[in-house]
Amino acid sequence: MNSLHGFGKVWREWPGSPAMPHHAQRAPGSRLPFRRWGGGRPGSGLGGNAAFLAFLLAACFAMARPAQPQVVPAGDAGGLKLSVGATASGYYLQYGERQMLGIAGFVDADTKRRIGIEAEARWLVFHQTANVNTTTYTIGPRYHRDYGRFEPYAKGLVGMGEFNFPYNLAHGSYLVIAPGGGVDFRINHRIRLRAVDFEYQLWPQFTFGSMSSYGVSTGIRVRIF
Repeated sequence: MNSLHGFGKVWREWPGSPAMPHHAQRAPGSRLPFRRWGGGRPGSGLGGNAAFLAFLLAACFAMARPAQPQVVPAGDAGGLKLSVGATASGYYLQYGERQMLGIAGFVDADTKRRIGIEAEARWLVFHQTANVNTTTYTIGPRYHRDYGRFEPYAKGLVGMGEFNFPYNLAHGSYLVIAPGGGVDFRINHRIRLRAVDFEYQLWPQFTFGSMSSYGVSTGIRVRIF
């Protein structure tokens, strides 16, 4: 470091210092015992794992094949609906008690029986301190209902999270469990406002013990077919 001020920043961020949360403490001189769920490399959180995200999206598209002819109630006819969307997010990250901003993209494959699948990629890369950022790729079931123009929903996602540690000193990949829910508002036949989306992320295998983050998002959702 070029100054005592710079050294102070590193000391506050370094695991084991008094400034770190209790769950992030480690014994002096010990090595960082990273528990990896897949690969990882240093970076901003925007790159890597493109293949994994492609797999999530492909899974949703694969489910959107035309429905086979069968006798079903009129309210259930029509097969699947495929939608894509994007949101802006504000999140609280337990590591260092950070407040971060991010963006997300998602794909929804819904049936008219109210059951569907959501695949989501989220990048918390804005309002960073000490280069700490996270990226998550998750997929799972969702349940939705229509009440006029409003469509509340609940979801239970699971997948992978990447965490970039302070000053790019390390980068780890971990299991992430992300339940949540929200409300969409129908503007017209194809466009819905994602009025609010709440998500709680649990990182049970994080290096320094179980860690969590949570936040709210808002954005737009567009029906493809």
